[in-house]
Amino acid sequence: MTRFSCCVLSLVFLLSIVDVAEAQRRSNPLLQHAPDPTVVATTDDAGQTVYWAAATGRGVQLLKSTDLKQWRRVGRVFDQSVPEWARREVPGARNLWAPDLSYHDGLYYLYYSVSTMGSQRSVIGLAVNKAIDPESPDYEWQDRGKVIESSPETTDFNAIDPALFVDQQGRWLLFWGSYWTGLKVVEVDPATGKPKPDAEIQPVAARPDVESHAIEAPFVVYRDGYYYLFVSWDSCCDGARSTYNVRVGRSKNAAGPYQDAEGKPMLEGGGTLVLESTDRWRGPGHNGVLITDEGQWFVHHTYDIQNLRAQRILQVRPMTWTDEGWPEVGEPLATP
Repeated sequence: MTRFSCCVLSLVFLLSIVDVAEAQRRSNPLLQHAPDPTVVATTDDAGQTVYWAAATGRGVQLLKSTDLKQWRRVGRVFDQSVPEWARREVPGARNLWAPDLSYHDGLYYLYYSVSTMGSQRSVIGLAVNKAIDPESPDYEWQDRGKVIESSPETTDFNAIDPALFVDQQGRWLLFWGSYWTGLKVVEVDPATGKPKPDAEIQPVAARPDVESHAIEAPFVVYRDGYYYLFVSWDSCCDGARSTYNVRVGRSKNAAGPYQDAEGKPMLEGGGTLVLESTDRWRGPGHNGVLITDEGQWFVHHTYDIQNLRAQRILQVRPMTWTDEGWPEVGEPLATP
């Protein structure tokens, strides 16, 4: 065998390794960029549970899993990276942030954020669909456009990080917010998914005691007479230096006021720690919660110190509750 032939074979071998690695990277978003995830569960025709996640990305990423461990990308909500109307509203926006995916009354609701880093000029939009599976004949996202907006001239909040919640009285409530004066909530009309004409925007959590006011990513669940508001504190996107962490408070009313386990109001900087950085996992946060008959799951993103090039990866952890009624999360279901 000539030296040239050996070089060719070596090159072919190296390329095959690269191809395998790339295939693995594409087939499992645990190994790659999938920030701000929310997850819903469905049942297919064979009775198998199927999980669907939405995550930040061009046009909003859609992901699919049958075990909450292995995921694959199955498409995007929008063909464009940002819908045309939103691009006009927020010039410079390159992708859609922090999608919130939920199912109510026969429709999948996907709220999404449009902004640029550090800007208060932001909008929240809404798209709906009868189906979540791209292979379904009913699969067609309908964009309902703008829901909430913010700007330095008109508001004291930032209109990103939406989360829809329907309380025990049947009220549809939309939570949102990031930095500035904190997190807000407003009642929305189930017919439109947009704020009722006479609805008042109310504050639900803030950090007035820190200079950065760093709080965002609200998410609410109900359990045993209490509503639990999960939030993320501090810096989300600095790789190994990220300080993101998840806090929680609870209330008898979905719209608040919320208090932490020590009784400190969340409007005054209260928040009981749920999840923070470890030696390997940095900046865990922007969580959702998935509640199924099989268990409860804490879904979030984090940096893997062993693979920072993967950016913020999707991570799923089991969630249980203490005797005092506060959430605890376990170790990741899967590790890259």
